[in-house]
Amino acid sequence: MLIARYAKIAMSLALAAFCLLVAFDNVTDYGTNYLFVQRVLSMDTTFAGNALMYRSITNPVLWRIAYALIIAAEGAIGILFLTGAIRLIQVRNASGAVFNQAKALVVVGATLAFLVWFFGFMVVAGEWFAMWQSQTWNGQEAAFRFYTAVLGVLIFVALPDNDLDGAPPRPAAKRRGSDKKPA
Repeated sequence: MLIARYAKIAMSLALAAFCLLVAFDNVTDYGTNYLFVQRVLSMDTTFAGNALMYRSITNPVLWRIAYALIIAAEGAIGILFLTGAIRLIQVRNASGAVFNQAKALVVVGATLAFLVWFFGFMVVAGEWFAMWQSQTWNGQEAAFRFYTAVLGVLIFVALPDNDLDGAPPRPAAKRRGSDKKPA
């Protein structure tokens, strides 16, 4: 069904726009989220007497490296979604098998997005650096919204597409002699 293919393309483009805008905002308004990274890594707004404070990072060079990695990952994710969507546009009228293979960049982009916003923000920032304890510098709700949107699109995009005439995808052609029984 062509409309489902267009929906997958549109959702991939929407995620591309989101990720590229997040990366752009982090570059053009560097200080705002740099402060977020600094406060989370230094753990200075977690509970008083927190036994996990040995994990805190108070080195500004490491804060900048962490922030640069986040921005680079967000930009890369946006580019993966964009190039993946462009690839899907190019093959939108192709067979189901071709369209399904063209989804690879979108799947890679969604995987990287999940790693950034679930692993990076929920596991590393949220649990390792106890971000959940901070009433001011807690990005878990935003990260949850991001990775659940990504997962929803990933699940939809990963659903197999049939050929446009409604017939199921044709199996791969057998190699000559592959139907013979082993001796």
